[in-house]
Amino acid sequence: MNIREFTEADWPAVWAIYQVVVAAGETYTYDPAWTEQQAHDVWVEPAPGRTFVAIDNDRVVGTAHLAPNKPGRGSHVATASFMVDASARGLGVGRALGEHILAVARSDGYASMQFNAVVEANTGAVHLWKQLGFQVIGTVPEAFEHPTKGRVGLHIMYQRL
Repeated sequence: MNIREFTEADWPAVWAIYQVVVAAGETYTYDPAWTEQQAHDVWVEPAPGRTFVAIDNDRVVGTAHLAPNKPGRGSHVATASFMVDASARGLGVGRALGEHILAVARSDGYASMQFNAVVEANTGAVHLWKQLGFQVIGTVPEAFEHPTKGRVGLHIMYQRL
């Protein structure tokens, strides 16, 4: 698997992954009714943010973006988001993207990374982020409308880099 910077030529594959992940309604607060342009504007980070794709056999199997969590005096803290193609789940794509993003964040000079909204019912992601050094520093109760579990919490996860 190769992880590289996103190019606009990758967008159709990223859009396909985005649509499936968002339509499932289990991990992102994004509105499934958003247009393709709205999705692009949210997912493809403008500078100083960066967007990446994971490529396996010339196919985009995952994507992630990295950006300052807040502007100005909060810009030393990074944030990131990740999506993996349904056919590639369980194959280490998320871990590879997570490790890559952490390395890039360190290289780019961020002091720490904060995830603002990890769905607590997304136990696979919570477990992975803990393995990669994150800790849950708080949970907003009932902040996410899960399609089968009802209202569940959103974890705020943090790691000093």
